[in-house]
Amino acid sequence: MPPIMEFIKESPPGNWSSWDTLMDAALDQARQAAQAEEIPVGAVLIDKEGLIIGQGYNQSISRHDPTAHAEILAIRQGCQNERNYRIPGSTLIVTLEPCIMCLGAIMHARISMVVFGAHDPKTGALGSRLLGNMLPWSNHAFQVVAGIRKQECSTLLTDFFRKRRQQHKSPTVAPSESPT
Repeated sequence: MPPIMEFIKESPPGNWSSWDTLMDAALDQARQAAQAEEIPVGAVLIDKEGLIIGQGYNQSISRHDPTAHAEILAIRQGCQNERNYRIPGSTLIVTLEPCIMCLGAIMHARISMVVFGAHDPKTGALGSRLLGNMLPWSNHAFQVVAGIRKQECSTLLTDFFRKRRQQHKSPTVAPSESPT
């Protein structure tokens, strides 16, 4: 199995016309995160028939929970909907390459495929910093497809952080005049 594919030949399961349309659903989740002033990452989880069984967006700040990543929330919802902690045959579609924490959840849930948009050069665990789907000690391998709508996913993140930096810039303070 190749570590990462930059394209995928087959269509997604179910009535989805393309992986782009599934990424649209993840981008909608990411936009909800941005509106809530959370880091704009969104995820959707589909079963082997192509039905959305889970979705989520980053909520770590509002929930005061460092584990409330989009992927984790989508996986939790999917497992609850399927009434099983393992969901083989499922596919996770996410706007940003998952981190190592999310990789652990993906492995434990036995997700069969991860499709992501933008690479995460700082903490990405599916190609950027680690080949998490090819760990020699792991008993679960899964397919990874990278780069679906990557420019749009990247732009959403860079625009969010640019805006945040501008909002947090402190105003220039003029030196106070000393009383005479």
